[in-house]
Amino acid sequence: MPTIQIGTQKWMSKNLDVAFYRNGDPIPQVTDPTAWANLTTGAWCYYNNDPIQGGKFGKLYNWYAINDPRGLAPQGWHIPNDEEWTTLETTLGGSSVAGGKMKEAGSGVPFNWQSPNTAADNSSGWAGLPGGYRVTNGFFDVGFYGNWWSSTEGSTTTAWLCNLRSGSGSIFRDYLNRRNGFSVRCLRD
Repeated sequence: MPTIQIGTQKWMSKNLDVAFYRNGDPIPQVTDPTAWANLTTGAWCYYNNDPIQGGKFGKLYNWYAINDPRGLAPQGWHIPNDEEWTTLETTLGGSSVAGGKMKEAGSGVPFNWQSPNTAADNSSGWAGLPGGYRVTNGFFDVGFYGNWWSSTEGSTTTAWLCNLRSGSGSIFRDYLNRRNGFSVRCLRD
């Protein structure tokens, strides 16, 4: 697995793309929108249910897969918690500039980010891609948003995530519905 060292942290340099939990059990691929909207167990999908998108951006996972005791992250890795995301943000100079340092540089064809891809220089080597997301009513914002789950719960129905946007050099942290499908990056134990 390709990695990048940023400060004291060692990150995967690509989005997670696994279809099995660490113990070997399969993670269900769920394409049906009604089924996805009603999930309370782990699942994954490709953006727009298109394997070509998966080849670029990896899989989108709901938070139930993140939190499953069978382990989503490969052996020796874990899903970062909100505090670990904050450490990355701080190491890269704070929330107002960290996003640009984490995003793949360039915009438009042949790049993955849509214009303007503000402040993107990937100086950290993290190479964040705009894989979009899945919510209960569809898929949105591939090319414009990259979202990565944390392992930290928000409320009984939400969990924390980090977000990069084409129109900003900032990194954003928020908590959203656990049924949403977001990308995953792992951190070395």
